[in-house]
Amino acid sequence: MALVEIETFPDHAVAEMARGMLAAEGIEAVLFDSGLASLGLGGLTPVRLMVDESDRAIAERLLAELPA
Repeated sequence: MALVEIETFPDHAVAEMARGMLAAEGIEAVLFDSGLASLGLGGLTPVRLMVDESDRAIAERLLAELPA
């Protein structure tokens, strides 16, 4: 499984909502750097949303459909 970054989010809650939306569509996604929020560093490092390389195109398309 080769993970690729498809999006970054300044806010953990928004990143988690995007991850959950992908999961609801059957796409496994993980958040990187989200643990920094618990250390009080969440605003300094964006949360990275990662998916398997084979799911990249569909995940990017689904995220593009989200309202801004």
